[in-house]
Amino acid sequence: MTMRMPAEWAEHEGTLMAWPTRADLWGAVLESAKDEYAEVARTIARFEPVLMVAPPGAGAEAQARCGDTVEVIELPIDDSWFRDSGPIFVTDPDNDGRAGVDFRFNAWGGKHTPWDADDRISALLLERLGVERVASTMILEGGAITVDGEGTLITTEQCLLHPNRNPDWTREQIEDELKARLGVTTVIWLPYGGAEDFETDGHVDGCCAFIAPATVIVQLPEDPAHPDYERCRANLEILQNSLDAQGRKLRIIPIPQSNRVDLDGQEIEVGYLNFYLPNGGVVVPIAGVPADAGALAVLAEAMPDREVVGVRTPALAYGGGGIHCITQQIPKAPGTAARKATAA
Repeated sequence: MTMRMPAEWAEHEGTLMAWPTRADLWGAVLESAKDEYAEVARTIARFEPVLMVAPPGAGAEAQARCGDTVEVIELPIDDSWFRDSGPIFVTDPDNDGRAGVDFRFNAWGGKHTPWDADDRISALLLERLGVERVASTMILEGGAITVDGEGTLITTEQCLLHPNRNPDWTREQIEDELKARLGVTTVIWLPYGGAEDFETDGHVDGCCAFIAPATVIVQLPEDPAHPDYERCRANLEILQNSLDAQGRKLRIIPIPQSNRVDLDGQEIEVGYLNFYLPNGGVVVPIAGVPADAGALAVLAEAMPDREVVGVRTPALAYGGGGIHCITQQIPKAPGTAARKATAA
């Protein structure tokens, strides 16, 4: 492939989301989860179009909760984490090309059943969107990677080398497939994801994220008693000693790890790093506590050309993720602006 996965800050055509569906995951917080998904969708719709996929029969409810600024369609789904089950888009600016890579999905190593509809949803969505499908036999979730759009990808060994994903693949084979399908040339392997990230086995979007060329925001808990205190510092050392695909050292911006809230009798950790970058914005999960302001200020200083908006998402954290986990960007097709200008 000559195509490459664009960075998340590249211009989007829109955002994909999916409606909360799996009752045995959400339990008593299902209604709260629906409220939070709808609030996230409406917030992103301030910046760019949002396409919400609801399971058959749930479209009317999703539309009523999300409002008229969000488009809702019905397709079979098992769950509602489109960062992981949705397609990953790649583009080729030289040839005005765009495609969606359809990696296999197995519900984070078989943690939830069924998952067959989620394994098929990428193909259905790409057909609906009229975007070329590129199939891969490798199991991969979008939350397991972050890219700079210039050839660099960061991931974690904890997740991608876990035996419940691709047990017959070597590290070298996994890296080769990432390079072939996503157009990257440099893969930076961090040893750790979150110590308590039992749901995804250590996705990188709970550890660090590219926000600009050669610029990475990194979780860095300040409390030595935090289970990720040493792990995050081990990741930090790797990043400090790595070069990106263009041969540049990485600028690293630390962000507070998270804050905890009580929900349905459980202490829930809401991670600030799990933000999403729609056009011109930063939509950030917050816990609804005073300490949120410090994390939002870090992001505002790091991305001064974007509007930073916090959305309270304890139910998302209860389900095992955050705002980045429930969104997937559709990059604008190369040449779109030029074609519109010519047509005008």
